[in-house]
Amino acid sequence: MLEAVSEIMGMQVYTPGGIYLGNVDNLIMDMDNCTVNGIFLKETNPLLVEGSRSVNIPYRWIQSIGDVVILKYFPNRVAVAREEIVEF
Repeated sequence: MLEAVSEIMGMQVYTPGGIYLGNVDNLIMDMDNCTVNGIFLKETNPLLVEGSRSVNIPYRWIQSIGDVVILKYFPNRVAVAREEIVEF
């Protein structure tokens, strides 16, 4: 059992299928309610996230936290949205 939220920092994060996603870089906190809203991963597995972009994972997607973080949901692949440039 975790004794402090800071113990989550640096933990490895795995998808429901057991694929390594990245390490917890930071926590997304709601200071008014003293709750954790999500975890932030700065560098991610390029097989899962296009360009190894940073992602914020909502706390409700987390299944369990022990020696590692296991997610109960994560998309099969996260693609970066492309902005369409319109010229007039």
